[in-house]
Amino acid sequence: MHKDKDKQVVSEGQPISPNDNPYDSYDLERQAEFLERSKVLVPSSMELGSGGVEKYIISKQITKMDEPRNLSKDDLIEKKIIFPDSPDKVTVNKFRGLRTKILERSGNNNFALLITSINEGGGSSFVSMNLAAAFAFDSGKTALLIDCNLGQPTLHSRLDLVPDIGLTDFLNDPNMDIASIIYPTGIPRLRFIPAGTRAEYAGEYFSSFRMKQFLHALRKRYPDRYIIIDAPDFETSPDSRILSELCDYSMLVVPHGQVGETEVATVASSLNKEKLLGVVING
Repeated sequence: MHKDKDKQVVSEGQPISPNDNPYDSYDLERQAEFLERSKVLVPSSMELGSGGVEKYIISKQITKMDEPRNLSKDDLIEKKIIFPDSPDKVTVNKFRGLRTKILERSGNNNFALLITSINEGGGSSFVSMNLAAAFAFDSGKTALLIDCNLGQPTLHSRLDLVPDIGLTDFLNDPNMDIASIIYPTGIPRLRFIPAGTRAEYAGEYFSSFRMKQFLHALRKRYPDRYIIIDAPDFETSPDSRILSELCDYSMLVVPHGQVGETEVATVASSLNKEKLLGVVING
């Protein structure tokens, strides 16, 4: 199984420990090695302004992200995943509109967004997958989709992936590198972290200090990458409440015609109102 090839962005440093987070520093030496191998000419900081060189490096890394395979248009249509020139213009435009509203709320800064449904089968995986795909439409941005539905992970199957390891393996092994669990999806600029091989004690994984550092590291190391987290539904799991506290924003997916307004209001009230972006009706 091919892993993420742009390891220069995520793999510097030693394993995470509570007292020493190696991801907090920006490893210029590694970046220089990467640029030399890539033969990328970086303009001076005077040309690009404050922070310009780092942004230039990131943009060049995005254009060189390796795609060992690409899902065809027919594959994407069959899997109900949007793409820029999809014949389903209505769905594409809905997700584009949703993306625009989220970017306006975030001030175009990167973020971690939790997507959960009110009940089992409510459609959070469908919304997560397609919203991540919509963020990857932009050639200057990337998206990272994380499957946190440990009990019933489905996203890897939709992407035709058979991952060896994933998130819980990383959280369980302090010596594991983040890059080893990031997989290409066959969709340009979209990467994926599967749930992992260990499904027990999900709440303990998500409430761990290592999980907090993991999300912090991803946000800090990827200023142009948007993180979309597919979480379990509220009806069968408490994990969404735990994860929502770690994320910048949350979004609630409600299946059309299946849930009453009172139930929606009750679940929505259990989420941090400052982080809740709104409710998406699916169906």
